[in-house]
Amino acid sequence: MSSSILDASALLTILLAERGAQRTLEAARRGAAMGTVNLTEVAARMRETGASDDEIREQIAKFGLEIIPFDEELAYQTGFLRPLTRHLGLSLGARACLALGMRLGLPVLTADAAWAGLQLGIPIEVVR
Repeated sequence: MSSSILDASALLTILLAERGAQRTLEAARRGAAMGTVNLTEVAARMRETGASDDEIREQIAKFGLEIIPFDEELAYQTGFLRPLTRHLGLSLGARACLALGMRLGLPVLTADAAWAGLQLGIPIEVVR
């Protein structure tokens, strides 16, 4: 069972050796989940760094994340978050991550400081 949800930006702190990596790594070790939309963002960013398809899969797999499909209900919830987050300029991926955290009632970890003031009924932890 997962104890938190990782945003793409949080997992990327580990994969790209950025500030906040230690806090994200600790969360992953406790058992974390990520939605497929955010997995897409991570894979795309890693590909931009020159990593091969196999390298990307191997690097992500080593964290043992629970990968949760983006389904119809998450699509609606993600869309419904747009008016609440528009002023922060949150992307579809960011809103998908938040919607997943809300569905599961789990804290969400992100490297995006803009999320800090959101009041959505779930804890939001900015890792850097």
